[in-house]
Amino acid sequence: MSRDDLTHEPTDPTVDDRSADADGPADDTVRAERSSGPGLRRVLLGVGALLAAALLFVAGWFVGRPSWPDDTSADAGFARDMQVHHAQAVNMSLTVRSAGVGSDVQTLAYDIATTQENQRGQMRGWLETWGLPVARSEAPMAWMERAGHGHSNGEPMLMPDGRMPGMASKAQLDRLSSLRGDPAEVLFLQLMITHHRSGVTMAQACVSSCQQPDVVALARTMVEGQQSEIRLMTGMLRERDAPVPSA
Repeated sequence: MSRDDLTHEPTDPTVDDRSADADGPADDTVRAERSSGPGLRRVLLGVGALLAAALLFVAGWFVGRPSWPDDTSADAGFARDMQVHHAQAVNMSLTVRSAGVGSDVQTLAYDIATTQENQRGQMRGWLETWGLPVARSEAPMAWMERAGHGHSNGEPMLMPDGRMPGMASKAQLDRLSSLRGDPAEVLFLQLMITHHRSGVTMAQACVSSCQQPDVVALARTMVEGQQSEIRLMTGMLRERDAPVPSA
């Protein structure tokens, strides 16, 4: 045996196999991470985009959500007071329609009742949409005084018994219920002219003080409609040789 044979160490094949086995899984992990990197980034970018969109939506909702009137606003005060005012006009109209009156008064009373009942529904719907109670939280017409539409001489807005201006008294309503024919026509027209005049004043106050476009538009419609009906009723009283209430 030569000296080279004695000094040369044989190679152990198991050492190379173990080394290959040890390196194999690590290389696989690296390759897996490299291959999954772009997909993970896409997922993260997608999640980020969704979060950004959600934040923009929430921010837009807070910025763009409607600003409703508060409880003491002119809009809320008008909606409440005019509902009460209209309710009496509807009641008087229904009363006179069953009192044996002429067809012209029948038609007028029907128009007033249907128009004002519909408007009452609109105003109630607004209050519910605004999240406000339908019932008053303060004295009638307080919103008008705050807006500068009170009497210039400082007199109270309401009548001594607490009625809003233009509202018929209980005694007047009882008398209307007791009459028939021509007397019922005359009293109805007289009471309704007075009622409408005050309704026009209240609606005009809303036109100059209310903020919601729909409320202002309805108030303008009331002013025009009731002024037209005042002219009509004035002519009807004169045809009957009956006195027209003083303004």
